[in-house]
Amino acid sequence: MASLPYLEAVLGFMILMYIFETYLDLRQHAALKLPNLPKPLQGVVGQEKFEKSRAYGLDKSYFHFVHEAVTIIKDTAVLFFGVLPWLWTRAGDFLIYMGLSSENEILHTLSFLAGVMILSEIIDLPFSLYSTFVIEARHGFNKQTIWLFFRDMFKSICLSLLLGPPIVATIIVIVQKGGPYLAIYLWGFMFVLSIVMMTLYPILIAPLFNKFTPLPEGNLRGKIEKLASSLKFPLKKLFVVDGSTRSSHSNAYMYGFFNNKRIVLYDTLLQQCKEDEEVVAVIAHELGHWKLNHTMYSFIAMQVLTFLQFGGYTLVRNSKDLFHSFGFETQPILIGLIIFQHTVLPIQHLVNFGLNLVTRAFEFQADAFAKKLGYATGLRAGLVKLQEENLSTMNTDTWYSAYHYSHPPLVERLAALDEPDKKRE
Repeated sequence: MASLPYLEAVLGFMILMYIFETYLDLRQHAALKLPNLPKPLQGVVGQEKFEKSRAYGLDKSYFHFVHEAVTIIKDTAVLFFGVLPWLWTRAGDFLIYMGLSSENEILHTLSFLAGVMILSEIIDLPFSLYSTFVIEARHGFNKQTIWLFFRDMFKSICLSLLLGPPIVATIIVIVQKGGPYLAIYLWGFMFVLSIVMMTLYPILIAPLFNKFTPLPEGNLRGKIEKLASSLKFPLKKLFVVDGSTRSSHSNAYMYGFFNNKRIVLYDTLLQQCKEDEEVVAVIAHELGHWKLNHTMYSFIAMQVLTFLQFGGYTLVRNSKDLFHSFGFETQPILIGLIIFQHTVLPIQHLVNFGLNLVTRAFEFQADAFAKKLGYATGLRAGLVKLQEENLSTMNTDTWYSAYHYSHPPLVERLAALDEPDKKRE
């Protein structure tokens, strides 16, 4: 029997998805060109901010078209011309040159990944530099120097070299020894790894890139602590992070397990939202995610999907036809995982679309939670201010938004906040 055309199917789907997503991008680009604010935002968002947002959005859109075109050409060429099997062979040759055994799959895999990382950094670097030092700088967002940019890159590479090898080695050993319970062992390892990383990242890794300082005593801290206490949120530490060293974009988040929760505010958020009530309203929204168990539901969903992915991988990992279709004569474990990820791309796109829908629903629920606590006015003002200061997109295409956005557009969030009041009126 002739082998199934796995490679041709993957390439065909990649190209079809590029065409579909480019169509959505064109629709969004047309929306960005609209000269007027959406009616619900007229009189709410300043005209000057709208013009700046429009210019910023168009710049990013033009850049996105170029980046995506280069990406699809690169990805297609890598698969069609057999770059991956060529890299695998060269990685083995390098090991032999260094006096090591290419038969050692762990060493062979690490050598292969090093080559992939080098090529990826070389290809992606021009786009990262242009995005940061041209587009972001042009619109007043970039605050980092070229030295800081490359220092961050160096730190990221060092972390990859430190954390990557033991993780890759463990996965290979599990697949080699896993037997019929391979999917369970792989999932168990990734589950433990995710817990460890979520614990260590904010404590050991994030401080390598940013400075975290306690929020000073004062009205704002008191209001946040009072809100957390009223919801029985076990707030242990309240930090401000120096996000302004790299960008003037703003954010806030919380992390931690069980009774050791922490909240982090970007210094840019405090600069943009001058009123304490606006900042507290944003925190009320974030605490809504916690109170409504959104974080737990998302974590469980990701664990289920991870288990299903490993289960699917175990069904095809010994398929010689699958490996041969992508140009491999042998069946390396990590290569099998990479190939499997390519073959389930259609399912991944559907899953991501479904997750976006759920996340959007969670955002509306968190907004409603903050409103129920009496922060509707502050949240409304905070959302508008953050939209203005971050020059976020004002006009969004419906199809593009539904497919790409994990957070609802400002127009929809304001309408949802206003809806109950209008009904009562």
